[in-house]
Amino acid sequence: MVECVADAKKERRDRAAALELVRGAKKVIVARGKKMVTFDMEKDAPDDDTLAAHILGPTGNLRAPAVRKGQTLYIGFSEEAYKQLLAT
Repeated sequence: MVECVADAKKERRDRAAALELVRGAKKVIVARGKKMVTFDMEKDAPDDDTLAAHILGPTGNLRAPAVRKGQTLYIGFSEEAYKQLLAT
């Protein structure tokens, strides 16, 4: 079930808002092309600059799509990540 839907073209999230969103998750999975990076935000959270380098697009806003399921935040598109998302 989708908890909240926002149109990324209308509701932009700049660096500060994107970092706040990410800091509220326990696990963050970032996909860029075929590469995926997973951050465990409870045990080994990266610094803001490292997070920003992964989650922000060229415009400086949160990359799309971004999906939260429970305490996990998926950013970017990866077929593998979304298969995992839909399977749980």
